[in-house]
Amino acid sequence: MGKVAAVLKVMPQNPEIDLDELKGDLEDSLPEGAKLRGFEQEEVAFGLVALLSTVVVPDDAGGTEAVEDAFSGVDGVESVQVQETGRL
Repeated sequence: MGKVAAVLKVMPQNPEIDLDELKGDLEDSLPEGAKLRGFEQEEVAFGLVALLSTVVVPDDAGGTEAVEDAFSGVDGVESVQVQETGRL
């Protein structure tokens, strides 16, 4: 079974969210088998900054769904959207 790398855009609920704390919470929420490869920040508007997280998951049924669900359940997260995917 191969692996898939995905970039997920995580939107915080508001500009006052501590991004370093949010990064730690997202990393702690990762499901088994998923590995975090890093974060980038993308300015959106009005001081709001999105986190672009790169994760590697097994290439099986469901793909990034487990990671999307885990990230969506973290306090302070407004939305999670897959930006890119590719096989490794």
